[in-house]
Amino acid sequence: MDVDLTALIITFFGGLGMFLFGIRFMSRSLQEAAGQKLRSVLGRITSNPVLAVITGAVVTAVIQSSSATTVMVVGLVSAGLMTLPQAIGVVMGANIGTSFTAQLIAFNLGDLSLPAIFIGSFVILFSERRSARNVGQAIMGFGLLFLGLSIMTDAVAPLRYQQGFQNLVLRIADKPVWGVVVGAGMTALLQSSSGTIGILQGFAQQEVITLTAALPVLIGDNLGTTITALLASLGTSITARRAALSHLLFNLVGAVLFVAIMPAFAGVIVRTAPLSPMRQLANAHTFFNVTNAAVQLPFIYLLARVVTFLVPGEVTELQYGPQFISDNLLIRAPEMALEQVRRELVRMGALATEMLEDAMTAFFEEDNRRREDAFRREEVINDLEKAITRYLVRLSESEHAPASSREINLLLNITNDIERVGDHAENIAELSEEKFDNRLPFSDQATADAQQMYTRVKQALEQACSLLQADGDYSSDVPESVLCIEEGIDELEEQLRGRHIARLNSGKCYPESGVVFLDLLSNLERVADHTASIAYLVQEFEENRQ
Repeated sequence: MDVDLTALIITFFGGLGMFLFGIRFMSRSLQEAAGQKLRSVLGRITSNPVLAVITGAVVTAVIQSSSATTVMVVGLVSAGLMTLPQAIGVVMGANIGTSFTAQLIAFNLGDLSLPAIFIGSFVILFSERRSARNVGQAIMGFGLLFLGLSIMTDAVAPLRYQQGFQNLVLRIADKPVWGVVVGAGMTALLQSSSGTIGILQGFAQQEVITLTAALPVLIGDNLGTTITALLASLGTSITARRAALSHLLFNLVGAVLFVAIMPAFAGVIVRTAPLSPMRQLANAHTFFNVTNAAVQLPFIYLLARVVTFLVPGEVTELQYGPQFISDNLLIRAPEMALEQVRRELVRMGALATEMLEDAMTAFFEEDNRRREDAFRREEVINDLEKAITRYLVRLSESEHAPASSREINLLLNITNDIERVGDHAENIAELSEEKFDNRLPFSDQATADAQQMYTRVKQALEQACSLLQADGDYSSDVPESVLCIEEGIDELEEQLRGRHIARLNSGKCYPESGVVFLDLLSNLERVADHTASIAYLVQEFEENRQ
C-alpha cells in the first residue's frame, strides 16, 4: 500500500499541535481557576510522606500537569515553605496524578470534541466573569485535545502496512533501552508527558505499535518529564535543585526496575483491558507510577540523603511564618506578647532591607538568582504581615491586654509600612526583569544616578529598622536623621528626573529605558516615604510607653 508520506507528516503534526495546544490550554485555564488555592495546599503539606503523595496526585489531576506541580514544588522548596522529604513525596504523587490524563484519553471521546469546542468558545466569548472564562477555556481545551488526537490517529493508520516502520517497532520491542531513550527524548522535546502518551495511545489504537514496543517509550516518558523541573531549578536554592534531582532519580530507579521486568509487566497490563490498546497504555502508565511510588516511598528519607550528597552545600533557606509570637502569650503574658511582636517586626524589617538589596542588585547586575531571592522574601513578608496583623487584633480584643489601643495601632501601622516597602522592592525586581528581558540599555549616568538614590534610601531604611531593636539604645535623634535623609531623597528624585528629561531631549536615553528608570525612582522614593513613617511611628510608640 502506497502512502503519501508528505500528507501523512503534515496531517500528523497538525493534529499533534492541536493536541498539545488543547492540553496546555486546558491545563493553564485549570491552573488559573484553582492554581493559587492548590499552591497554598501544597505549601501547607504535613510531614507525613503518604499525605504528601496523595496531595501531589490530587493537585496534578486537577491542573492536568505534572510539570506545573513539580515547578510549584521547586518554588515552594526554594522559598523554604516545604522540606525536601515533603517535596519528594509530592513529586511521587505528581507522577501518579499525570496518569489521569492518559486515562481520560483512553475513553476516546472524539465525538464530543466539536461540541466541547463550541460550548467552550461560547462561554469564553460571552461570559464577563473571569472564573467562567477559565471554565470555558478548559472545556475548549478538552475539545481541542480530542480533535487533535482523532486527526493524529487517522493520520498514522497507514503505517501499520509499512514494513520499514514495523521493523523499527520490532527493533524497539527487542531492545527496550532504546525505547526508553526515545520516550525521554520525545517528552523533553514536546515538554509534555501527556503529549508522548497521547501519541502512543493513538498509535496503539490504529495497531501501528505493539504494547511491547510502547511500554519502554512510556517508561522513558516519565524520565523526560523531569527536564522541566531541572530547568526550573537552575539559578535557585540548593534545596530546590535537590528536589528537582530527586524527581530525576525517582523516575530513573523506576525505569531500571520496570525495564528489568518488562515481559512480566506487559503480561499484567494485557490482562487489565484485553480489547482496548489505548486503555492498556493508560493502565500501564498508572500502574508504573503507583507501583514506583509504593516501592520507593519507604526510602524517601534515604533518597533525600542521596540528593543532599550529590548536591552539597549549606542550606540557607528562609524561615516561613512567624518565629516569635505565640498564642500562649496572649493570656499568660500579654506584655511579653507585645515585645514578641516587636521582635517579629525587627525580623520583618531585616527581610525588607535584604529584599530591597536583592532587587537592586538584580537591577544593576542582571542577577536572576538575586531577583528570585527578592520574590521569595516578598512571600515571607506578606505572610508575616498577615500573621502579625491577626495577632495584634486578637491582642487588642483580649481583656488581659496591658497595652493601650494606641500602641497596638502604631504597631499595626509599622507592620503595614514594612509590608509596603516589600511591595515596592517587588516592583523593582519586576523592573529588573523587564530591563533584562527587553535588553534595555542604561547609560552610565543613569546607572550612577540610580545607585546614588538607592544608597540614600538603603541608609534611611537601615536606620529606621534599627529603631525596632528595643535594646535600650533608642535615640530620639534617629527619626530626625531619617526625616532629613527622606527630604534629601525627595529633592534628589526631582534632580534625577530633570537629568533624565535632559538625556531624553538630547537623544542620549532610549525611551523605553527611560520609563523603567522613572518607575525605579518612583519606587525608591516611596520606600523612603514608608521609611520615614516607620521612624516616626516607632518614636511615637516609645513616647507612648514612657
